[in-house]
Amino acid sequence: MKKLLIGNAALARGLYEAGVKVVSSYPGTPSTEITEFAAKYDEIYCEWAPNEKVATEVAFGASLGGARSACAMKHVGLNVAADPLFTLSYTGVRGGMVICVADDPAMHSSQNEQDSRHYAISAKVPMLEPADSSEAYSFAKAAFDISEKFDTPVMIRTCTRIAHCQSIVDIGERAERDLIPYEKQPAKYIMMPGYAKKKHPIVEERTKALTEFAENCEFNKVFFAENSDMGIVTSGTCYQYVKEVFGDSISVFKIGMINPMPIQALKDFANKVKRLIVVEELDPVIETHLRNIGLKPEGKSLFSNIGEFSQADIKKVLLDKSEENINTDTAIPNRPPVMCPGCPHRGIYYVLAKMKLTVLGDIGCYTLGATPPLNALDSTLCMGASVSGIHGFNKARGEDSQKNTVCVIGDSTFMHSGMTGLVNIAYNASNSVVIILDNSITGMTGHQQNPTTGYNIKGDPAAKVNLEELCHSLGINRVRVVDPYDLASCESAVKEELAADEPSVIISRRPCMLLKYVKAKPALKVDADKCRSCKSCMRLGCPAISIKDGKAVIDATQCAGCAVCKQLCKFDAIKEGV
Repeated sequence: MKKLLIGNAALARGLYEAGVKVVSSYPGTPSTEITEFAAKYDEIYCEWAPNEKVATEVAFGASLGGARSACAMKHVGLNVAADPLFTLSYTGVRGGMVICVADDPAMHSSQNEQDSRHYAISAKVPMLEPADSSEAYSFAKAAFDISEKFDTPVMIRTCTRIAHCQSIVDIGERAERDLIPYEKQPAKYIMMPGYAKKKHPIVEERTKALTEFAENCEFNKVFFAENSDMGIVTSGTCYQYVKEVFGDSISVFKIGMINPMPIQALKDFANKVKRLIVVEELDPVIETHLRNIGLKPEGKSLFSNIGEFSQADIKKVLLDKSEENINTDTAIPNRPPVMCPGCPHRGIYYVLAKMKLTVLGDIGCYTLGATPPLNALDSTLCMGASVSGIHGFNKARGEDSQKNTVCVIGDSTFMHSGMTGLVNIAYNASNSVVIILDNSITGMTGHQQNPTTGYNIKGDPAAKVNLEELCHSLGINRVRVVDPYDLASCESAVKEELAADEPSVIISRRPCMLLKYVKAKPALKVDADKCRSCKSCMRLGCPAISIKDGKAVIDATQCAGCAVCKQLCKFDAIKEGV
């Protein structure tokens, strides 16, 4: 049966048909929907884990128990999962295990554009790279056979375009698999030095065997064109760009198994063309491999190692043709991302900006507090870094810093990797103020549940972590909750905690306005006669507020009725709606 599926849905379908029993992940764009689609199949146990390291270890445990398992994450999540990944290469698997990782060239929703192919090479595990949804589906199924045949976890790398673009997939039926009987094998699964030293040579031999497998595997495809001097080696999305530009007029070697790559097959291809070119986004991984085996391709001398490519890029570089300019009657305005109307983070950020504090930020919706007009953040590094970072910042700068520096972190991010930083603050005693922005959901990735919400991935009731009690148990005595819609109480709380002589946590708690159970209040209105055009309300950066004919105007179709702007108006010009 043929279906039109995005890449993430196709991957999930492949996992399902391969007989996967356990999927554990942490949401991260562009990988999130893999697990969300997998959760729709009742035959698969799916969960949101607190972070990617936990998810990978859960998948390993399921594999150890004899089941086929998987986990999914974005590229920066693979950094968190790197610890178990590298040792998994040594232990191998029992039931097949697949790690899906989605890269984000051009950083559509990420803080960097790292290339996950390096992880596969460094960890010495096979990696497949699909070029469309159909391959995402078939590669997912085949990955488990490779995993079990070669006793290794297998990585599947996608990117934003593959994850979210649609193509036709010819789906099949699920193949149920019995659990592989458990057998105690200390030398295989206990990676203490005495056992681990014996496993490294096995990994090297496995890499040789996988390289031989890559020479003729179905994932790598060669297309020869008559009367063509040019040959292109490419993979993934770039293959689609190359085909759209050249059609069948040039020879192409499409690599589907990106690690390990074949050797002789690539040499044979190179010998049949006069000009060998590599088209790959981000780092020169394919190009480096070709040079290592004695070939002389052109690659990053022609193409950038920054951002995404397009058909226009390929055409400009290889055909010396530029796309005609597209003329439109109306210029399309820029639309930078902003916090939504009624976002609970806006109020607390206004207070922090007003107080001119140094604010260490984290990963999530609240990163948007860095943009004008709030300009409230000083740093954003990675998940959980705000809590660890403020401790180091305050230890370095001393008492003066402690009185005007705070950090912010979301509820899901706190569960992901903020807790250990808070333990460090309590244990090593810095008078740091940590503000947990609790919007009762994992917001930026599309409203996934987390351990603080009380629901699991299916929406069923689950154990709910009490943040106040958790912070107390981690060694913090001063813990208080504020409503971010109440600016005066927020400012008072921040001042009091900054003045304290011990670490403290402020929980800014109000659910995301986009949650289905949250009802917006009637829109506010501006009394134009009372408005003095001071633009104080504009300092919130709320997209529902604008200036028209010199007066503030509130768009009733956007306003959520939070009334934060009303608290800024000294002339009582903003009125609550009815």
